[in-house]
Amino acid sequence: MGSRWRIVWAFRNQLIIFLVPLLLLPLPVVIPTKEAACGFTIILMATYWCTEALPLAVTALLPVLLFPMFGIMESSQVCMQYLKDTNMLLVGGLMVAVAVEHWNLHKRIALRVLLIVGVKPALLMLGFMIVTAFLSMWISNTATTAMMVPIAQAVLDQLHKVGGSTEEQNHNNKEQEVELQEKGTLNSEDKVIINSHAVDIVPEKFYNTDFDTENIKQANRTEQDKNGRADKCNGQLPTPVVPPRIEENENDQLQRHLKLSKGMSLSVCYAASIGGTATLTGTTPNLIMVGQLNDLFPENGDVINFASWFGFSFPCMFIMLLVTWIWLQIMFLGLNLKENFGCGSKKSAKDVSAYRVMKMEFENLGKMSFAEIAVLILFILLVLLWFTRDPGFIPGWASVLFNKNNTKFVTDATVVMFIAMIMFIVPSDKPRLPCFNNGRDLDNDSAGKKCKYGPAPAILNWKTVQDNLAWNIVVLLGGGFALAKGSEESGLSQWLGNQLTPLEAIPAWAIVMILCLLIATFTECASNVATTSLFLPILAAMARRINLHPLYVMLPCTLCASFAFMLPVATPPNSIVFSYGYLKVSDMAKTGVVVNLIGVLVITLAVNTWGKVMFDLGTFPAWANATGPL
Repeated sequence: MGSRWRIVWAFRNQLIIFLVPLLLLPLPVVIPTKEAACGFTIILMATYWCTEALPLAVTALLPVLLFPMFGIMESSQVCMQYLKDTNMLLVGGLMVAVAVEHWNLHKRIALRVLLIVGVKPALLMLGFMIVTAFLSMWISNTATTAMMVPIAQAVLDQLHKVGGSTEEQNHNNKEQEVELQEKGTLNSEDKVIINSHAVDIVPEKFYNTDFDTENIKQANRTEQDKNGRADKCNGQLPTPVVPPRIEENENDQLQRHLKLSKGMSLSVCYAASIGGTATLTGTTPNLIMVGQLNDLFPENGDVINFASWFGFSFPCMFIMLLVTWIWLQIMFLGLNLKENFGCGSKKSAKDVSAYRVMKMEFENLGKMSFAEIAVLILFILLVLLWFTRDPGFIPGWASVLFNKNNTKFVTDATVVMFIAMIMFIVPSDKPRLPCFNNGRDLDNDSAGKKCKYGPAPAILNWKTVQDNLAWNIVVLLGGGFALAKGSEESGLSQWLGNQLTPLEAIPAWAIVMILCLLIATFTECASNVATTSLFLPILAAMARRINLHPLYVMLPCTLCASFAFMLPVATPPNSIVFSYGYLKVSDMAKTGVVVNLIGVLVITLAVNTWGKVMFDLGTFPAWANATGPL
């Protein structure tokens, strides 16, 4: 019987692919309406997305097949959803991210910040969280985590290798001496044995530091007194007295290191997910929301752009990052301020060793290259252009120069494509000319081959983009837009909105909290892209049906779709840190459930305070009524 179940489990994907459509087929057959046909497509895609029986991007292509077959939309209309303005914004953002990663600019920024923060446990964790969150605002959460975890691992290994600080060891030695003297089992000559044992704990490469001056002197005197002590003991040295607490201290130290490793690993993956919510291009659900908002409410007046999204989401990210850091301190480091922050204590050997690891990694990068400087300048220019395009409180440069008669000719996608194209033009080094050789032999390169005079290769080339760009995300984004458009055209969104009418009796803030909890729970089992693609059209229809500002529910639920902190399989960052072996599923679950609640509370607070002021969420906007029935 067991072998049969193993066979079934081995073929589970194939069974899901073929059986689920057959089980759902009565829905469009018995109820021959467009709403039922669209419901069949949505349930089928939701099942495939949650089980990953098919690759996510392949599942996202199902509307191209099913919507024309069921007569919901023409094929040309469906295909137009897969490459819209928002998709081009994503492609341009990914190109810039590829350039940053290709020239290691993100690693240089990370190591520089960590060297500034220091290596005390609490500050080190805070440094990793700040760097990870900042980088994940601009490059993918997965790439950020994949880069930061090995750096954290190297630092943690060095901290564990060196062990406890010498100051702590000396303190323990004194306690052990007093205890043994009280028991009458320690004489003055045996003190040297204990002290020399403590010295042996510190690796030899730290003997040239000032950490163990007294113990090293004791060890030297031990070597000089060996002969005299041997004479007193009939030619035999006394058996070294091993303090009874040493083994216990080593176990305690191992447990502390394990807790620090768990906390540091979780801090990286949590910060990656939290940081991605701060910018419009930080993670795909943000772009899905903007795209669906523009599709469902085309007269919204560009209410959500890069600047307005950042203005709302960055404070949320900051507060959540801070509270999550405090929670991780409580869970894994305790509340010992002196030990965690190094208040009033000297630098220990392990601190110096960990600092050297990060400094060595930074020095291995060498000086900033011409390409790194160029990428950094273009990246800063991109951010400035995004913020000033349409800041809201004053006319932006796009409104003054290009956008006329309430028509948005220039969008955020235009800006990022402009910077991405420049990266294909700007050289990655100075021109190869005799006046720019800087002492290099241009006639022969490092491999002994002849070098041609002329311009250096560009910062980006198409092969690098082709190899590193996440094309599947572009298709996923288009699939979400097609699904939303199909729900609108078939009338399914309107039907679902009508079923949710009883929610009108509940206070608006309570609706937001309930929906955020629902989305945060659902996204633990499904990808955040699938979650937002499935729920946002329904939430938009519900908001319009009960006369609620669409952003009041769409915006917080989009952010909560990225809050999957409880399971290793919930997000790629979770899977990466789980693969290092420090964490158990129980560790991630009991820590992540609190972080989920923190996220829901912070987002609920934000949307009911500064969110209401920024987007006028207390009213029902005219543009939400201007599109006809959903």
